[in-house]
Amino acid sequence: MDKRPTRFRWIILSLLFIATTILYIDRSALGILAPELQKSIGWSEEQYGIINSVFMMAYAVCFIIMGTLIDKIGTRKGYLISIGIWSIAALGHALARSWIGFAVARFGLAVGQSGNFPSAIKAVAEWFPKKDRALAVGIFNGGSNMGTILSPLIIPPLVLSFNDWRVGFLWTFPISIIWVLLWLKYFRKPEQSPNVSAEELQYINADSAENENVEKVGWKDILPHRGTWAIAVAKFMADPIWWFYLFWGAKFLNEKFGLNLKEIGLPFFTIYLASWGLGIFLGWLSSKFMRMGFSLNQGRKFSLLACALFAVPVVLVPHTENMWLAVGLIALAAGGHCGWSANVFSLMSDIFPKKAVGSVAGFGGFSGAIGGAIVAFSVGKILQNIGVDGYAIPFAVAGCGYLIALLIVHLLVPKIKTINI
Repeated sequence: MDKRPTRFRWIILSLLFIATTILYIDRSALGILAPELQKSIGWSEEQYGIINSVFMMAYAVCFIIMGTLIDKIGTRKGYLISIGIWSIAALGHALARSWIGFAVARFGLAVGQSGNFPSAIKAVAEWFPKKDRALAVGIFNGGSNMGTILSPLIIPPLVLSFNDWRVGFLWTFPISIIWVLLWLKYFRKPEQSPNVSAEELQYINADSAENENVEKVGWKDILPHRGTWAIAVAKFMADPIWWFYLFWGAKFLNEKFGLNLKEIGLPFFTIYLASWGLGIFLGWLSSKFMRMGFSLNQGRKFSLLACALFAVPVVLVPHTENMWLAVGLIALAAGGHCGWSANVFSLMSDIFPKKAVGSVAGFGGFSGAIGGAIVAFSVGKILQNIGVDGYAIPFAVAGCGYLIALLIVHLLVPKIKTINI
């Protein structure tokens, strides 16, 4: 029998990356096509805000449900349910003929996509030791950037070639089917996988003293802990900023600088390629700090501070007349967010045992989505009443939100340490 050391955990991580890429392609399509759909279908800024608010509210509620479900039935089945629902919902966008139809399709998309991050974070907790989790999360979360990079490069040419916007919502379905087949073939827990050597399994479990055969946790087990609320605050204040870039980025560049469907690809490519690399670097940074001798508490919080500082200059975006300067500032801020997300996702498994990670991630996602729903509705209202000058308000919030969130996280959890449940 071949007993050579394996690195199969990276194959699993690549599947998480691909799923997150598909998710963000499906999620980004509406934002990219919004300027054209707004003209052809005729929704108002406020109605577009409601469409996105419906998505976020459904995402919020279902994040909790999916997080609990995944902890109950396991990562393998939970991820399959998630991607199955959102793939069908993505097809449903092609049937929409009014803003209400798009709101219904976005509701279904939210139900399915709410399971992605609880599943992926739980998979990372199962397949990677703590010292590598921020890097692993940074890599798979890079799928959010890859998806938003590919979307403006692929969707506009497809739509323009077929002269039909529906193609923008249909083309990922075959890719999702292929992913499902690969997931069924390869994903197991490390100790059950025939592709994992004894050396790799020992490495994965090197800093784990958990007994996985204990009873499942419930809300009563996680809600009393301050760490749960620190994660909720970190998501509530930061996630809406990312949603703002995703849902209103193309509209802002269209209204401020006149970019159309043909021209949006290169600026979006620049924003999300730069932010992806920066996000991976900031995820790696906390791991580097800890390898240098920093405590878990110091390494994680210094990394979060670095992420927050990268976002501050984005407040200048609405006040510049140079499109590429605006793109560069958004790229820095988006990179800061990606690093922030990687560290917050890792913070969940820093504080909580593996058996609770899915539920904690679900509650964090719920909090972030509630914040996103509030911001989506508010941005729609602001732009409806003020016009393009109203973008100064959400960009100002985007610049300072992370620093405020970090202060609250530190007050809630002065020292990061694993709790017993």
